[in-house]
Order: sequence, then structure tokens, then C-alpha cells
Amino acid sequence: MTGSQRREQLVTVSRALFASKGFDGTSVEEIASSAKVSKPVVYEHFGGKEGIYAVVVDREVQKLLGMLTDQLGSGGHPKLVVERAALTLLDYIEENTDGFRILVRDSPVAQATGTFSSLIGDVASQVEHLLAEQFRLRRLDPAAAPMYAQMLVGLIALTGQWWLEARQPDKTEVAAHIVNLTWNGLSGLEKSPTLTTLERRR
Repeated sequence: MTGSQRREQLVTVSRALFASKGFDGTSVEEIASSAKVSKPVVYEHFGGKEGIYAVVVDREVQKLLGMLTDQLGSGGHPKLVVERAALTLLDYIEENTDGFRILVRDSPVAQATGTFSSLIGDVASQVEHLLAEQFRLRRLDPAAAPMYAQMLVGLIALTGQWWLEARQPDKTEVAAHIVNLTWNGLSGLEKSPTLTTLERRR
């Protein structure tokens, strides 16, 4: 194998191990054994387990973020944007199950970026602009858009985590239910929402 081929082999082997055992449950020795190389080869290419994990996670983040960005940037009615975002995440989970398992697992303490939470933040910042425009059209305060973007993306992401294991119902049905909750909820937003329990105390 050439150096680049060996590197790709190690990434592929490590991805499968991280998906099944997690970061803490995977050792450099296991990676080397699965790739049929010595431990020094792993260190030579990646400097250790943290290095190869960072490469695996970064690739998954870029893949999913790219898919979502394409859908969010394609325009259209906001309801269709929510629908495409939900379906895109479920498509990614279906086609890249190992990758999604890695993203939603706890990452090393030193890993500040490239985590699932940072990915959600990136996507939410894109959704924020779309929501702000819709808020203006509905005479709602656009300053609240960042908060609603976090809610919307978080709802889709957590549903995706649940579906990762459940796999029922079909992804199109799951996406339809996500849209049902988010869109029908968004379409009836109040300008100044209050909690019913607080109103009763007054």
C-alpha cells in the first residue's frame, strides 16, 4: 500500500471500531490489529488515537453539514425547507449509520470542535436567517429567531438520534411528523407567548 492508501485503510478500520465501541472503548492496539499493521504505523500516520478520531469525526461532520447546507440553501417555501432538512438527516443516518453513531457519542474532553453539538450550532445559524425572514413576514420579533433555530434543529437532531435505533416508522413518515409538529406549531406562533401556569398565579 502507498502511504495515502494505508491512511485511508486506517480511517476506515477506525471508523467501524469507534462506531461499535466508542472512543474510550477503542485502543490503538485494536486499530492496528484490525488493519493488520503494527502500532507504530498508526502513530506514524495520526500521532495516536485522538488524531485518527479527529479525522473520522471531521469527515462525518463535513459530509452531514454539506448535505444539510445544500438543502437549506436551495430555497423554496419554509415548510419545504423543514421537510428537506428532516429527510436529509434521516437519509444520512440510514446511509451512514456508523458515522452518525460516532457523531452522537461523547467525544474526548479535549475535542472542542467537530462534535455533534457544534454541528447543530452550525446548522442552526443557517436556519436562523430563514426563520428571521419568516418572523418579519408574520410581524413577529426577528430577534427571537436564533432561539427558535436552536429549538427547531435540536428537535430534528434528537428525533434522528431516536430513529437511529428505532428505525420505525419509515423515515418519510418520521419526517412528515416532524414537519407536522414544527410547521403547524410555527404557523400559529403568538407574538408574546406566556406560560399558562404563570398566568394562573397572577
